[in-house]
Amino acid sequence: MAAEEERASSSRSGEKPAVEYTPDGMHDDRSSDHENTFDVDATELPPGYFTSPFFLGTMTGIGLGLMAGVAGFGFAAPILMLINNDIGPDKNIAWVALTYTLTSAVALTIIGRVTDIFGRRWVFVGGAFLGIVGCIVAATAQSVGALIGGTTIIGIAAATQLSYYYVMGELVPMKYRLHGNAFCYAFTIPGSGLSPAIARAFIQNHPNVSWRGCYYVLIGVNTLSFLCWFFFYHPPTFRMKHGENASVMKYIKNFDYVGTTLYTGGLMIVMMGLNWGGTVYAWKSAYVIGTIVAGFVGLVLFVLWESFAKLKEPLVPMGLFKNHGWNAATILSGLGASVYYALAIVWPNMIGTMYTDMDPMTSAWYASFVGLFIIIGEIVGGVLGKSIGHLKWQCVVTVLISGIFFGCTATSTPDSFKRTATFVALGTFAIGWAESLAITIVTISVWDQTKLGSASGVAGSIRFFIASIASTIYNVVLNNRLAKTIPARVPSALVEAGLPSSSVADFMTGLTTGAGFADVKGITDSIIATGVRAFKEANAEAYRTVFFVSIAMSGLALISALLLPNVDDMLTGKVASTLHKSLKDEKPLKEENAV
Repeated sequence: MAAEEERASSSRSGEKPAVEYTPDGMHDDRSSDHENTFDVDATELPPGYFTSPFFLGTMTGIGLGLMAGVAGFGFAAPILMLINNDIGPDKNIAWVALTYTLTSAVALTIIGRVTDIFGRRWVFVGGAFLGIVGCIVAATAQSVGALIGGTTIIGIAAATQLSYYYVMGELVPMKYRLHGNAFCYAFTIPGSGLSPAIARAFIQNHPNVSWRGCYYVLIGVNTLSFLCWFFFYHPPTFRMKHGENASVMKYIKNFDYVGTTLYTGGLMIVMMGLNWGGTVYAWKSAYVIGTIVAGFVGLVLFVLWESFAKLKEPLVPMGLFKNHGWNAATILSGLGASVYYALAIVWPNMIGTMYTDMDPMTSAWYASFVGLFIIIGEIVGGVLGKSIGHLKWQCVVTVLISGIFFGCTATSTPDSFKRTATFVALGTFAIGWAESLAITIVTISVWDQTKLGSASGVAGSIRFFIASIASTIYNVVLNNRLAKTIPARVPSALVEAGLPSSSVADFMTGLTTGAGFADVKGITDSIIATGVRAFKEANAEAYRTVFFVSIAMSGLALISALLLPNVDDMLTGKVASTLHKSLKDEKPLKEENAV
């Protein structure tokens, strides 16, 4: 506690503590490992620093990269079945979305740690290049297998692109990190907020290009991002970080390869099992049970290795989890992200089963509500957050508001579309506001800002993991309830309406597959209307349970928000890292100004 008070006091006064603290909570005078810091007050930077081509070009590259990163998932996810109809059918089509999640979640931690040690420039330049390659492979794919391969590359690239919050965060004054995040979120509107509508528009309005048009656009966006990273992004290099006499081979030799292997295998396998369950395989399947157990064991071994092995360069310093404020912010950001990844599946399905009296394009626009309004909430939270102040209590209030609206969504019926859409929009807006603040607090609450990549990379992986668990819970609850509500409501309603019991199975097949009812014996328009209505009511009952579960999720988010640290006093003019001009001039611009 004394150490934490010293850190907090130093932050409030604007002075550095007598000793520097690393993410594991131990002091470090850096005398044994000549690691330089690049923090400076914004007032000490040369005039025009924040309007220089290097800063503006880097920020543009970050924004464009984030746009491409989220769109790599957002464009494909809503139209997977249509893609499968074109280049399939293939039972492995679900892997297109799954491989993106797996590779991004695993790579975030590794990239954060590696770039803290060796420098960020070439990793992020390389990530943008991989994004171009992955999109070219996906755009030209003639089979689902090739598309999965392209998406795997896109997912690895996305791990660099989704690291925007600390790459951007270390370049702007801490008091403007909220605004910087808002700037980045604006770039995600096409690739996340409007992705269902854009993807559907390519298929419906440009049949010659069809779904491949999404990837053609991403090739261009990734290329622009690559050019910005390459020409303008010059953060501290390895030599600048560790000194002229530092040995790259020493750090390569001391890198935590065992921990990286255990972490990669454990997290990837356990997430694979969670995503397989109830979709690719039944939950009781040996594939699902085996992968979850094996992955969990791998993660336990990873934690034990990181905790007790004497490592010079651990992948994840376990002492990081002693920072309770960082823990709370990480969990809250994960619960906020889970709203997007879970409701991005639940909400379009809800529209497709309960509100079917609209054309496909209109349906796609409404399906965009989850992504669009969470982004609007993120932007508004970023723009107004610091002005309002009391970031912790903003999170508490917005989480509470979102929980109320999601709870109200449980009152949805087949006749309440406008009300339901309004509740979903307002709920996602509020949780977007909270998530924007939470992910900023993740970076601000890191004790040692020179290890921002390591701490934020771990936070990003945890965020994905929480979102994966939440998505699994939502899907399991929905499928289990549908398995009960549909048999309980639809067959009896059909028989009462006059349909022979022997024709019920054919009716259900025609309803769920979209094949129609022409071959159903004894069918009439009145029976069809009755059966469709009963099916919608059965779905409404199942979705009601899903939104009841969301109340529990909101409760966990509220607890996390209450445990957040008060960081308002840390919103100072400190810039954690400064850029330099070029590869030939490895001298920070702040030093140039002093010469």
